[in-house]
Amino acid sequence: MDLPYHKPLTQQHLRGFGIEEPWPFGIGGRVMFSELDPLNHVNNRSYLAWFENVRIAYFADYGLDDTQGPNPRWVLRATSVDYRKELKLHTDYVVTARTTRLGRTSFTMDHAVWSAGGLATFATATIVAVAADGSGAEPLTEATRQVLIARDGAGTV
Repeated sequence: MDLPYHKPLTQQHLRGFGIEEPWPFGIGGRVMFSELDPLNHVNNRSYLAWFENVRIAYFADYGLDDTQGPNPRWVLRATSVDYRKELKLHTDYVVTARTTRLGRTSFTMDHAVWSAGGLATFATATIVAVAADGSGAEPLTEATRQVLIARDGAGTV
């Protein structure tokens, strides 16, 4: 199966790449030379950029784009990354995202990077809803909560 790059993948693509439920969203890519470190494997900063790119696509796909309309701004509060397996030049990969926990003003997302050899990297991120004017955190809307519950099965605190 050909892996489309840099756009949301279908469930068929995700499952065909060996990514099991409950990962509902992912984007494919191929490791580029500029993403390598002196040891010729993917630099840690590249994973963070991949996670940011998948979050932006995720928000757009879920109707939560913070650059349009009345939606709050989504701010990355914290992240933790567990690097499990190195990736090298020209390796095809999929970066996945899902929301696992909903708080009052924030939610927890999981991210993972997969290659043909399985799970390469796992990360968690805390995303906070901030008022459009930047004045502080604001509660998640009921519409946002329902989207994340329906599409990802996110639980509440």
